[in-house]
Amino acid sequence: MSDVHLKLRAATCAAYICDEAEAVEHLTKVMNLNSAARQRIEQAAVIFVDKLRHDKQPGMMETFLAEYGLSTDEGVALMCLAEALLRVPDNLTMDALIQDKIAPADWGKHLGQSGSPLVNASTWALMLTGKVIAPEDTEQLDIAGTVRAMIKRIGDPVVRNAVGQSMRVLGHQFVLGRDIGEAVKRSSDNEAKGYTHSYDMLGEAAHTAADADTYFKAYGHAIDVIGSSLKGRGVIEGPGISIKLSALHPRYQSTKRSRVMGELVERITELSKRAAGVGIGLCIDAEEAARLEISMDVLEAVSANPALQDWQGLGLAVQAYQKRAYPLLDWLDDLGQRHKRRFMVRLVKGAYWDTEIKRAQVEGLDGYPVFTRKASTDVSFLACVKRLFQSPGSFYPQFATHNAHTVATVLEMA
Repeated sequence: MSDVHLKLRAATCAAYICDEAEAVEHLTKVMNLNSAARQRIEQAAVIFVDKLRHDKQPGMMETFLAEYGLSTDEGVALMCLAEALLRVPDNLTMDALIQDKIAPADWGKHLGQSGSPLVNASTWALMLTGKVIAPEDTEQLDIAGTVRAMIKRIGDPVVRNAVGQSMRVLGHQFVLGRDIGEAVKRSSDNEAKGYTHSYDMLGEAAHTAADADTYFKAYGHAIDVIGSSLKGRGVIEGPGISIKLSALHPRYQSTKRSRVMGELVERITELSKRAAGVGIGLCIDAEEAARLEISMDVLEAVSANPALQDWQGLGLAVQAYQKRAYPLLDWLDDLGQRHKRRFMVRLVKGAYWDTEIKRAQVEGLDGYPVFTRKASTDVSFLACVKRLFQSPGSFYPQFATHNAHTVATVLEMA
């Protein structure tokens, strides 16, 4: 291993809880957008937003979010239900989830507030459902309470089916299918319009070796199904798959490094060979900040395998809210040059901010592995965009964002 590679690895590790102000100042200089570019970006972003607002008819999701925003308890409850109900294993768990999310919320304050009759009717239904399924105090049941408890027991199957049906409408905004076959089938209309997909599985977390075996088989099956729909498009134009390392090993952590490297690398290599065999890309998905270094070890070992030398579909998701995102790209660039590989890098902002903050506090760290301000994450993301474009030989860049300004900036830099 070269001195350069070791220095880049050390620089990545050193940025774990570095000073945020200093990091942002450095990234701002790296980004280096002049006033003319900033003005073009702002104008493009305004055009994007205006076009979406005026040209697109609001769908079911937009209509619900107009009333139940994600800044409200009710909106969060709906989103949790929509994302989770499609993969709840049994009726008892479903009943408990519905009661936990619907009963505590104040649906009454939303009555008649929406311009959509459907949303208003749904508000009535949610309010009545909350009344019926609210947990009763068994020690202080009066006659009315006893009747409500009886209705709750009788009504559970009805409530379950009604909520399940309505949440499926919302849930399909987040979950393409209940299995890979359904997901590939439902994606066909989008693919006819020129879209492509990276398929992710929800709920991965291997707590036992049996769990890891299950996910390994599921990933292998998914690769085969996706490959059968490829139609010769290749790793860039065609669909791919994302895998979670934590789903494939029950002890995926730095303290178990020798075991992870002995067992998990073999599994990722086998899945990679399978993906290469059918001509699709495979992205190693992001994990918690504390697992980044072990993820780097696994990626490097798989990348070095001679059997995968001619396959350019190996990828990695990089979280811009981590302070190590930018130096990680420097390390990854060097790895690509050494292995003559072009990594498919999916740049995301990051979805587990609360967890990272809480974990750092519990561990008593002097700082945080993630940026504490959204603006800082945005700066990091855009600096990483520029870094990815600087090394086309090492990176096939992919960008994930909901932000119109970020989209406009990516296009400007491209």
